[in-house]
Amino acid sequence: MKLLLTGGTGYIGSHAAVHFLNEGHEVFLFDNLSNSNKSTLKNLFKITGSEFPFIKGDIRDTDLVNGTLKSNDIEGVIHFAGLKSVADSVQDPLVYFDNNVNGSLSLLKAMQASKVNFLVFSSSATVYGLPERLPMDESHSLFPTNPYGKTKLQVEEIISSACSANKSLRCISLRYFNPAGSHESGMLGEQPKGIPNNIFPYISQVALGKRKCLNIFGNDYDTPDGTGIRDYIHITDLIEGHVAALNYLLTIDSLNRLKSLKQDENYFVSNLGSGRGYSVLEIVKEFQKGCIKDIPINITSRRKGDVPESYADASFASKLLKWKTKKSLKDICKSIHNFQNISSL
Repeated sequence: MKLLLTGGTGYIGSHAAVHFLNEGHEVFLFDNLSNSNKSTLKNLFKITGSEFPFIKGDIRDTDLVNGTLKSNDIEGVIHFAGLKSVADSVQDPLVYFDNNVNGSLSLLKAMQASKVNFLVFSSSATVYGLPERLPMDESHSLFPTNPYGKTKLQVEEIISSACSANKSLRCISLRYFNPAGSHESGMLGEQPKGIPNNIFPYISQVALGKRKCLNIFGNDYDTPDGTGIRDYIHITDLIEGHVAALNYLLTIDSLNRLKSLKQDENYFVSNLGSGRGYSVLEIVKEFQKGCIKDIPINITSRRKGDVPESYADASFASKLLKWKTKKSLKDICKSIHNFQNISSL
């Protein structure tokens, strides 16, 4: 199948490119390089021995996306492109709504014009907002507390509406919890531009001496060690979830199997998470095992909007997609150390 990966040179998109190629798909990468680097293409070639067709562009350019889909006979889209910093979205919400929502609208318009009917969307667990119960399943109420989460929910609603209007569409929104880790080759990993928003790239920069310490926002939560607990999923498990999602959409009997699960016949939603949480101090302890020095930490006050615990109920993904995570926190940390060692050569 010919697939277009939007945000294809980014952290998640580049890992997905490897996996989908290994599954026998022909993969095209589309990215504006706002938070990635074209040098990723060289590493993808080193890993796979294949050159990935690359289109530099913004998904808000509907004509370019439409032309890309048509000229390459694209059959399905894996949609990763989007801004993803909660803090930045609070500071500049208009940029986030323009990029994430209008960009997705543009993509869907281009898909409609090109008659591309398969879409896997990179959503987020931030659509749930503050946990009402744990673990959180797909029936949890949707009340995102920041503009980033609101953009993801709006895109989900747009895709759902598009599927209601066009029964030829086959779409699934995957609500990630916290992707982390690196490719086994050590040549692909998370390298955000600017200050990292996620704990693992931040702690990596502390380990490398690029930052003085890891700030821990609160150690007085009602958790075993007082620090916040989150659900982390290894990037390999995450991408295998996307492969399973696309395979599900392509399965001939998928609609019949899904009717008993009480979802729309051509639009599905599924969590992707490990189903358990790790505290900040657990992460620091595990990460330090592969370091030659300790990770300095600084305990500071809680951040507004942070919650004590958040982790997934991933049983629906197991039932729907026949998917579950295989890798642990230890695997995540080991893969990041490997990436650090390879990338520093």
